[in-house]
Parts: sequence; structure tokens; C-alpha cells
Amino acid sequence: MSGPVRAAGCVLWRRSEYSGELEICLVHRPRYDDWSHPKGKLKRGESALDGARREVLEETGHDCAPGAELPTVRYVVNGRPKEVVYWAAETTGGAFVPNAEVDRVNWLSPAAARARLTQPRDRDLLDALLAGLPSI
Repeated sequence: MSGPVRAAGCVLWRRSEYSGELEICLVHRPRYDDWSHPKGKLKRGESALDGARREVLEETGHDCAPGAELPTVRYVVNGRPKEVVYWAAETTGGAFVPNAEVDRVNWLSPAAARARLTQPRDRDLLDALLAGLPSI
């Protein structure tokens, strides 16, 4: 059997231009009808960091500046282990355009993002981001 499915993503954040408050970007995937952080499978030979940046751009339309590495998430999908490496990443600009993979994005307060996230493991990533904010 081959190794785990390798993937990468980011907990994408920004400061509101109006209030200065922290906002978290969540993506809605119609295929799964879930809300999550932007992430996806790595391409052959692609580094996790390059894959995370690519996935953020593809799913949110935003470029980002990755910062602190967040906990790696491991779980099983269709009987196969999956390993997703995450970074905290501040948006550096862009605009969302709906596509087949992601039909909506929401920029939410941390509390609203926590309530909207579908998977508990994604809430753990949000907690890790918030714990690291003094260093961000």
C-alpha cells in the first residue's frame, strides 16, 4: 500500500479594513456541502508550502503570505490515510470567483468561523492560529 494522501492548506486571515478585527476565510465546497479552510492535494513533486499557496489562490482567489506552521492534521478518507500540513497565512490581496470546487467564501470573526466550520479538526486549527497570534 502506498503512503498517505499528501495535502496542504492554510488558515487564511486578515484584519478588517473597517474595524481592524481579525477575520478568518472559510470556503464552502458544494461537493461535500461543508465549510473548511482552503486546502487540497499536492501535485507530484510539489512542496507542501507551494501546494498550500496554490490551493489558497485556487479556492479563494487570494494570494497569501504564509507564517507559522500549524499542526498537521491526519485522518482517513475512503479507507486511505490523509495528511494535511497547514500554515497560518495572511491574505495579501485578491478577489474570489466562484468555481466548481468552491462556490462561496466567507470572511468571519473567529467565533463565527468556529460555529460555521463543519469538522472539529478545523476548529482545532483555528485555535492553533489564535494561540499564535501574538507572534503573527
